[in-house]
Parts: sequence; C-alpha cells; structure tokens
Amino acid sequence: MRQSGSWMTIWDDRILEVIREEGSGSPTELAARAEIHVSKSSVSRRLTKLADHGLLQPLANGVYVLTDEGTAYLNGKYDAEQGRFIGDGDTDTASGEPDSPGVDG
Repeated sequence: MRQSGSWMTIWDDRILEVIREEGSGSPTELAARAEIHVSKSSVSRRLTKLADHGLLQPLANGVYVLTDEGTAYLNGKYDAEQGRFIGDGDTDTASGEPDSPGVDG
C-alpha cells in the first residue's frame, strides 16, 4: 500500500504512474493524457511539488523522470509523508529506529 504525503493530491499518483509508464513526462504531455483531468499549469505545479519532495528529477525543457524514491513510492516501499524508504521489517515503524531485540527500556 502506498504511503502518500499530506501534501499530495489524487493527481500525483496518476502523474507518477504515467511517467513510470512513459519513462518521462512534461506538463504538456501529461495534461493531454485522458487519465489526468487537470490543466497544464496544474500539472506543472504538481511536477514541481513532486520534485521538491524527491519523487521526480527535473531534466531539461520541463521534462521530469522518476527518482529511486518515486519508483519506491509507486511500489509501496517509500513513505512520502516521512520522506523515507519503508524497511523490510528491520525497523520499528513507530519510531523508525532499528529494532533492539531483547532490550526493554
């Protein structure tokens, strides 16, 4: 299950999914997609926000690609709210600290 950030909108997942499918995306290309029902300027703002939070990397001419964090987010392995990868059970999900077996405190 994806761990979205409180700063995210429903369009962010769709934008990220299309960029994963296509390999990259620009505001013009993304706004033209049937599954994205927002304006080019809205897409542009979302791309900037996603890049600010490390899920996308801007390239030249307004084109964006997924980062490792963006790919992990789409795969349910990145917490966008906390800005960290989700471990495979080796961390305490409440504190984010490594588990300390046998230590009570």
